[in-house]
Amino acid sequence: MRIALFVPAPFATVSGGYNYDRAIVAGLRALGHAVDVLELDGRHPLPDEAAVTAARAAWGAMHGSAIAVIDGLCLPAFAPLADALAARGAVGLIHHPTALEPGHDEATHAALRASERQLMPLLARAIVTSAATGERLVAEFGVSAERVAVVVPGTAPAPRAQGSGGPGCAILSVGVITRRKGHDTLLRALARLPDLEWHLTIAGAPRDKAHAASLVALAEELGIAKRVTFAGEVVAEALEALWQGTDLFALATRFEGYGMAVAEALKRGLPVAVTEGGAAGALVTPASGIVCPVGDDTALSRAMRRVIFDTALRADMADAAWRIGQTLPDWPAQAELFLRALTP
Repeated sequence: MRIALFVPAPFATVSGGYNYDRAIVAGLRALGHAVDVLELDGRHPLPDEAAVTAARAAWGAMHGSAIAVIDGLCLPAFAPLADALAARGAVGLIHHPTALEPGHDEATHAALRASERQLMPLLARAIVTSAATGERLVAEFGVSAERVAVVVPGTAPAPRAQGSGGPGCAILSVGVITRRKGHDTLLRALARLPDLEWHLTIAGAPRDKAHAASLVALAEELGIAKRVTFAGEVVAEALEALWQGTDLFALATRFEGYGMAVAEALKRGLPVAVTEGGAAGALVTPASGIVCPVGDDTALSRAMRRVIFDTALRADMADAAWRIGQTLPDWPAQAELFLRALTP
């Protein structure tokens, strides 16, 4: 089989969505299939002229026998090619609808929603990374339920986290620096716990540089700057070292299509403190962590207090997290599911 995957450039971008795409591509190739990755220049998801031009050029360059798979982040750039998508039987890889991304102004939200409501029903299949995202496509974007296939992210083998060894609680948050990830809510929640010993590391590329600067200023304003490390983009061995030295994973996200960082934390046996944005809390049980309302720093602070303070509770949560983590699917299995979703 030959597959053409359309993604915004560069394909090497570090994020959960791109990590998923790269792992699936590697898995499909390992199964013996040809995968052409077609990178689109320009602005995404609300396309500019360069993005639309790139989409046209890539579509024209696609191998004649390839199954077209379009990452949802660049799907709006294909609006002028709507009829061609339907005729070709194009497949959408939808991590979450871009219209649901917090932080856009009202006009951008409206434009993205209109584009996605136009294009998504035309797709032969919509492969989504969580059941929650699939339900949103059916309820809000006109996609037929029988055309939706759920292929959740896999996880790579990982050693169990050893923890910081104390004193205090080492907290890690992994996610690109955008408003959607809710790092501001997490900072406000932790600032309510000055009597406890904790340190927060935020690992993630500053995708939104203005927002990243505002987070640094917020930590100063809250008087917790010395307790917070903004590590920036961290990859490979350095990121694994952070995972290994962590006692608690936290993510106050406003919305997640799946929550790959949550799965990575559970895979390593880390207790989890998250908000219920999208599918972020779906993997977390009461035994393995805490799930709080989106944007409620008071509730998050109250819930985190006991986990930070009570080391015995944290150890029990770590055991439960480890058990859950060992049940999560691996990438080779998910690549096979993805392949089956392409050829129902």
